[in-house]
Parts: sequence; C-alpha cells; structure tokens
Amino acid sequence: MDIQLLYFEGCPHWQTALENLRTALQQAKLEWPVELVKVEDDETASRLKFLGSPSIHVNGTDLWPEERQQYSLSCRLYHTPEGPKGSPSVSMLRQAFQHLESD
Repeated sequence: MDIQLLYFEGCPHWQTALENLRTALQQAKLEWPVELVKVEDDETASRLKFLGSPSIHVNGTDLWPEERQQYSLSCRLYHTPEGPKGSPSVSMLRQAFQHLESD
C-alpha cells in the first residue's frame, strides 16, 4: 500500500495525525511505509485534491473523500467519536485499514 500524509507547514495537527497513523499501523501489524507530502501552494493542493491538512491518501485516494470545486491550503476537521478534531483518531484509522484490507 502507498500511504501519504499530506500537510502544510502552518497546520498544527499534522504531527498528531502522523503519530496516530503510525500507532494504527503498528496496532494492525501493518508494515506500510508512510510518505510525508508537504503541500506548499494552491496549485499543488488542486493537483493533489488536497482536502486540508492533514489528509491521508492510500494508493492516491483520500481515506475520507469529499467532492470539492476548489482545493487550497487549509486546515481540516474530522468528525471523531470525541467530536470535531484536527486529525483522525487511531480507531478511525484502524477502521479505514480494515475496510481497505477487505476490498
């Protein structure tokens, strides 16, 4: 699996997302490498269909996709079991991985 964590420098949540992602992979006993992708401008955001920082893509597809007309450097909110957060929880990531493995 090709996993990318997309972020921009001013995002305060991408490091938590990376930590949660690594924890979820370890708990699931998955040895998938994670590539960090720094999004530096709106042109790159548009090309990558960047939904905000942090975003996690697996094989080029966002784990929590949504349709947009425009893409830009922005922070992203996730609807977690604990309420809105700036990064997905470990349990959300584990569920996403289980779904990927069953496909």
